[in-house]
Amino acid sequence: MRLLIIYSTIDGHTLEICERIAEIARAAGHAVELADVESTTAAQLEACDRVVIGASIRYGHHRPAVKAFIDRHQAALEARPNAFFSVNAVGRKPHKRQADTNPYLRKFLGQIRWRPQQVAVFGGKIEYPRYGFLDRNMIRLIMWITGGPTDPRSVTDFTDWTQVEAFARRLIA
Repeated sequence: MRLLIIYSTIDGHTLEICERIAEIARAAGHAVELADVESTTAAQLEACDRVVIGASIRYGHHRPAVKAFIDRHQAALEARPNAFFSVNAVGRKPHKRQADTNPYLRKFLGQIRWRPQQVAVFGGKIEYPRYGFLDRNMIRLIMWITGGPTDPRSVTDFTDWTQVEAFARRLIA
């Protein structure tokens, strides 16, 4: 199988998740290509047997390029087995890791016509030291309001890697 993993990432964590999925697929003998959503071509999409899109959230929204890609390539996405996952800090809470309980994913799915065959939500990663002044303090405020970590020196990975690995195994089954 040829698996195309398309990603949209702001700080690199979604790519890290995609790389873990790719690792598992390659170990099972599949060919895997990773591609940024902004540079993925129709030819890449047509050449794959299966596709997954992973996208991160910043300030409550997926990047506009993700929706634009999906709108532009909806028919090609629907023509093969497919999946979508969202990476966000709300997913740090186990009860917010499902499509029907994660507000950002529900909202996004309501904005697109494509209905992914598999959907997942993974907790994101907060890396305060790498953020600029505005992002660091805005994210700290959001975390303070929602009961998350606020130490500006902290790095917190909320990703349940066992969940990611189980998702990867379902993708290649």
